Amino acid sequence: MKNNNQLALLVSWVVLVGFPLFFLFVSLYTGQWRYLMWSLPPSFLAGFTGLMLTLNQMKKEKEGA
Repeated sequence: MKNNNQLALLVSWVVLVGFPLFFLFVSLYTGQWRYLMWSLPPSFLAGFTGLMLTLNQMKKEKEGA
């Protein structure tokens, strides 16, 4: 399960940081800042949720080992 946790952690960070950065560049290129504003809440919500669940799962596996 360690590999799955590492993958989940990576995906959480990509959603939390990568998506807003991508939409920041799209907004800078197009001049339409609504792309960034509408992408921030879902990215943070999904990223933090995934991050917390993954860290809790890793903690449970560490305690059980």
